[in-house]
Amino acid sequence: MLRNPLQLRLEKFVPWQHLTFMASLCERMYPNYAFFCQETEFAEARQYRTILDSIWEILTVKNAKINFDHQLEKLEELVPSADEFDCYAVLPAIDACRALADVLHALLDREMIPESSIKLSSMSVDTVAQLILAQTDVEITDENQKEHEAICEEWDVQWEIYRALKEAEERDIELIKGLRRELREDGISNIGISL
Repeated sequence: MLRNPLQLRLEKFVPWQHLTFMASLCERMYPNYAFFCQETEFAEARQYRTILDSIWEILTVKNAKINFDHQLEKLEELVPSADEFDCYAVLPAIDACRALADVLHALLDREMIPESSIKLSSMSVDTVAQLILAQTDVEITDENQKEHEAICEEWDVQWEIYRALKEAEERDIELIKGLRRELREDGISNIGISL
């Protein structure tokens, strides 16, 4: 698990900031899942999108009612098995599903929110590190991570999301919607897959 000073700062967030940060990282992992589905016809990527949208909805719509147990059940059917697919794309797709599951679990047990946020930060960077390992046979460590542009870029994006959220005094619906829109329009995943 790669570390960054960002993770210590995240600990000071309040729940809505954590959840927005996590939803943002899932938004960045979504193209990985969509690409995998497109290549393998494993599932409909929009089902993942619908679950992710329900998380954005809880963050932006007052009194939104969402059954997160039900969302988790739906997500379970969307998780591919690495044993069944002989392509690299299955691994980032699994990571995207694990990330989304972590957000849903955090919504069901709010005490898990801070811990899940930090875990998701690492998971998103680990997805990038796994790809570098697969491509170059170089294992990424805390010591050598700064030498790899893709890892630095992922931390940079996480810092950008963090800074935007940190500046908000209170839950800012427009800020949350703006983040979602920006990440969706950008459409580029943490490993550089674009929709």
